[in-house]
Amino acid sequence: MTDTKDHWEHIYKTKNLEEVSWYEPTPATSLDFIKQFNVSKNARIIDVGGGDSLLADNLVNMGYTDVSVLDISEAALNRAKQRLGADANKVKWIVADAAKFVPAEQYDFWHDRAAFHFLTDEQDIRNYIATITRYIKPNGIFVIGTFSEQGPNKCSGIEIKQYTEDALMGILQQFFDKVECKEVEHTTPFNTIQKFIFCSFKHK
Repeated sequence: MTDTKDHWEHIYKTKNLEEVSWYEPTPATSLDFIKQFNVSKNARIIDVGGGDSLLADNLVNMGYTDVSVLDISEAALNRAKQRLGADANKVKWIVADAAKFVPAEQYDFWHDRAAFHFLTDEQDIRNYIATITRYIKPNGIFVIGTFSEQGPNKCSGIEIKQYTEDALMGILQQFFDKVECKEVEHTTPFNTIQKFIFCSFKHK
C-alpha cells in the first residue's frame, strides 16, 4: 500500500485538477444514476476513490446531507476540501485503501468510478467485494464504472484490470441483482477517449 499511496500522493501534489485524465467538469453519468434511482436527500452515500472529483460538490449543492468520500490520497481529499470551503464540513472524508477499508457504517448508495479497476490482486478484489456486500444496506444500490475491454490497460502508469458486463456480473451476481449496464465514453482533458463500462446493481 505504501508505494501505491505514495504514487497517488505525488500525482495529486504535482498535477492540477484539470491535468488528470479522469477529470470531469460535470460527473454526468454518476449524477444520472443518482437521479435514476431517485436517491433520497438523506441517503447515506459513499464515493470510493472519489479523490478531488466534483461529485461531492454536486451532491452537496443538490441538498444531500450524508456524503462520504474515500481516497487513498490525503492530498486529493485536501484539495477537494479547499475547493468546497465551508461546505467541506458537510462531507465525511476518509483516507483509506479501498481494498482494506472497513466502514464504520452501512450505505444506501455505493459509488465507484475508476477505483475498482486498479485492484488487480485477486485477494484485494475479494476483500473489496466482501466489504461492499457487507456494508451496503439491503436493497441498497452499487454503481461501478471501470475501463472496458476497449479502454486503456494502464492509468497514471499503473496496470489496471479491464472488465466486461459479463465479468462484473460473474463477480457480483451472487450478492447483487443487475439493474443496468451501459458503455460510456469519457473525453479526457487531452481530447482522448476512454471507454468505460458502468453498471448499477441492487443488493439482494
